[in-house]
Amino acid sequence: MPEPVTLAAAALDVAIGWPSALYARIGHPVGLFARVIDGCERQWNSPARSEAFRRLAGVATVLILLLITFGTGLALEQLAFALFGSWGWVAVAVLAAPALAQRSLYDHVAAVERALRSGDLEQGRAAVGMIVGRDTASLDEAGVARAAIESLAESFCDGVTAPFVWLLILGLPGVWAYKAINTADSMIGHKEARWRAFGWAAARTDDLLNLVPARLAGALISLASLEGWRVMMRDAGKHASPNAGWPEAAMAGALSLRLAGPIAYDGVTHDKPWIGDGRADADTTDIRRALKRYVIACLCLWAIAGAIAWVR
Repeated sequence: MPEPVTLAAAALDVAIGWPSALYARIGHPVGLFARVIDGCERQWNSPARSEAFRRLAGVATVLILLLITFGTGLALEQLAFALFGSWGWVAVAVLAAPALAQRSLYDHVAAVERALRSGDLEQGRAAVGMIVGRDTASLDEAGVARAAIESLAESFCDGVTAPFVWLLILGLPGVWAYKAINTADSMIGHKEARWRAFGWAAARTDDLLNLVPARLAGALISLASLEGWRVMMRDAGKHASPNAGWPEAAMAGALSLRLAGPIAYDGVTHDKPWIGDGRADADTTDIRRALKRYVIACLCLWAIAGAIAWVR
């Protein structure tokens, strides 16, 4: 019964998220994936190794993550039903809920909006720095607002839509296998010389797993605002990622904003193309509008799960 599990997990995530007290005590489950990835990287990704070896080692790292997460998820799923019988799905939902990030993403972006609304640009930069990888120290208010909106749109895919989809399709093993690969992509799936060979498999696997969810995320953002379709179809390909451009372009069109554009990482400015053809001077009103569309898009995901359950 994947639909009740998915809906219950989504409801738990919205209601309590991953409590900060629990995070302070034991961290988050993705921290376990990070330790496995870090261990493999330290063992196999030495510059002294050939590029071919490091690429194969990256493939092995992905396979290890998939075996651990899918196998553990399957075992826990079976154990839940063995212990609780027909109510085992409730335990599965509890175990799946931390893989979703509906509440966490909303709270992080709302914190940026509150800081800017109070006139505290430094706090706004610090808050947005929690959810983006770019340099934030020199961002003005519009830059901080745009960064928050871009992160909200992109993370709606890999933090909400993709876990939701893989939970629906493959249950507990699927959602945690996805989270492991997504964590690997964020850690090692980069184009810099150190990561290019070793992180290739993680990046390509993440691209594959997000292929459908990214386009669904863009469609739901457009649906949530009844606009954004034109910009999404026109500008999604301008993003360096084959997937992230879909929800980002949809959000740009929905809010009549320009997003992306030149971005600095580690002191180096990258002249990325603009996505969208609206204003570039985003502000707190735009963040609130983006959050409203995000909430509606999340509810649309819930409706999809409910519709599938009803049809079954």
